Amino acid sequence: MNSDCPFCHIDQDPEQQVVFENATCYFIQKSSEQEILEGSGVIVPKTHTQTVFDLSSEQWRDSQELLKKTKDYLDRIYSPDGYSVGWNTGEVGGQSIPHAHLHVIPRYKDEPYAGKGIRYWIKQPSNSRQYTKQMRS
Repeated sequence: MNSDCPFCHIDQDPEQQVVFENATCYFIQKSSEQEILEGSGVIVPKTHTQTVFDLSSEQWRDSQELLKKTKDYLDRIYSPDGYSVGWNTGEVGGQSIPHAHLHVIPRYKDEPYAGKGIRYWIKQPSNSRQYTKQMRS
């Protein structure tokens, strides 16, 4: 356990709700994120595991089990048209909490960024390392 990690102490955040759990992982949803990201949540290991690359075999299996269970639940409750699912790893990779967490985000046809997947923003020409070097010159 890490004393500063919100995923090591999910019970201390009244906005976090454990929806499902198994031996090594939780699927949690944060109430403050539901207005914009309806149905979204994260699958997190119960023990402090810094990145996806540090997951044990059991955590991988349990993450997959929860991902399938979560999809069935979200399909039934929200009827999304698709999903964005992914891990951010390391600060440069967008990981803001240094505890591995798999984002599960239902997607809908009527949202403004429908059809824009996880890589959409990364693939923009303005994200090119060459573009950045030109801007510095």
